[in-house]
Amino acid sequence: MVGAGMVTALVLGSSQATAATYVPGMDVSGHQGNVAWSTAWNNGARFAYVKATEGTSYKNPYFAQQYNGSYNVGMIRGAYHFALPNNSGGATQADYFVNNGGGWSGDGKTLPPALDIEYNPYGSTCYGLSQASMVSWIRAFSDRVHYRTNKYPMIYTTLDWWTTCTGNTSAFAATNPFWIARYSSTPPTPPAGTYTWTMWQYSDRGIYPGDQNYFNGSYTQLQALARNPD
Repeated sequence: MVGAGMVTALVLGSSQATAATYVPGMDVSGHQGNVAWSTAWNNGARFAYVKATEGTSYKNPYFAQQYNGSYNVGMIRGAYHFALPNNSGGATQADYFVNNGGGWSGDGKTLPPALDIEYNPYGSTCYGLSQASMVSWIRAFSDRVHYRTNKYPMIYTTLDWWTTCTGNTSAFAATNPFWIARYSSTPPTPPAGTYTWTMWQYSDRGIYPGDQNYFNGSYTQLQALARNPD
């Protein structure tokens, strides 16, 4: 997802990652095309996030193969939306997302819908929004997803972008889990007010197609995240 400062796959060694309980997983988009899900499963991936939509005009043409394929091999999977806050309102993009793959059901196999909110690949870093306006946009998206699915969205970001474009707000700490990108051998620092990160994207390459991730907890806790409404 993030495009700057990418590094090669994490080599664990004696890093902090060895001292915690993590579940390995991955995230993919249209760039990965048709994914060999059985291979990823056999290599240890137990969850996957799949890009569904961007803005209000793009749908991942490989979404069905990726979303259903990961589920069919046994992974807990979820969908994510790449935000374009300068194009339309948060609630509008939330509806587009939910209508095109971003739903949720408490089956223990579906992760919270996720909002990918990060560096603008098409222009100014914060999409021309002030910090207060960005927080309002994210709130509108989050509240609409919750209204439609009974689940608050996972928020994917970097601490740098979150600090620059929201002022490191703690406004979502009580409701939304955070998925933090930090390409390093040491886990990320969560945003203000958040006790810890829920998912960590630690590299853009490795044993799995797409990006490499960890869930911060046990497999049973991952199942609970996928089963319990908010």
